[in-house]
Amino acid sequence: MNSEMMFLMFLLPYLVMSSQDSNLIPPRWDVYDNGKIYDITHRITADTPTGISQTGIGADYLRLHDSMKNGSDYNFSIIKLPAHSGTHVDAPGHFYENYYEAGFDVDSLDLRVLNGPALLVDVPRDTNITAEVMKSLNIPRGVRRVLFRTLNTDRRLMWEKRFDTSYVGFMKDGAQWLKDNTDIKLVGIDYLSVAAYDHLVSAHRVFLKNREIILVEGLKLKDLEAGIYDVHCLPLRLFGAEGSPIRCVLIR
Repeated sequence: MNSEMMFLMFLLPYLVMSSQDSNLIPPRWDVYDNGKIYDITHRITADTPTGISQTGIGADYLRLHDSMKNGSDYNFSIIKLPAHSGTHVDAPGHFYENYYEAGFDVDSLDLRVLNGPALLVDVPRDTNITAEVMKSLNIPRGVRRVLFRTLNTDRRLMWEKRFDTSYVGFMKDGAQWLKDNTDIKLVGIDYLSVAAYDHLVSAHRVFLKNREIILVEGLKLKDLEAGIYDVHCLPLRLFGAEGSPIRCVLIR
């Protein structure tokens, strides 16, 4: 065997490995099982919006602390991101100091509320969610989980890294009407806040006052039919946290 052949034999395992690596393309799905399962969680990236930044959460939300490229035996990442960014859940302590001090955190949220039959409804596109809008939606008694799709989805606000204060949300009277006239315990919406910007504090406080309603914000509701689904939402068990990223799926 000449020297050129020996060199090629030496390179062969590396050439095969390189060829195999080029075919390693991870699947990234939003719809599973021919439309039976829908992932309604926004992917977390550097451009994921948050209410405390105009430039997204930034690239440093995920840092590789130990790297195999740098000689480590493994890759090991550190995550650092705002609790209220992307698709997330609010706990009662988000707007009530006494609840925060008492420990009503995301670890205390009722998974029975976060999982079960849900109604996806379309909100009129020219308005925030007022008492009149809530009345017009005719949501029947007995419905406990509702996902509200608004102009936010049409405007693709969750795909923009800049926090946009012109988003659609609940006005205080809309939140109060829902609380007084429906059986809804899970409120989901398609932007970072369930409450309209001008009613940010007042509407949140209506929803969270009695610790009976759970708020899931930043849902990805594009290209879905309105109607009944099973929703499954699971927040991280972050002890002491008033908010958490959450993974939500719809099953039909």
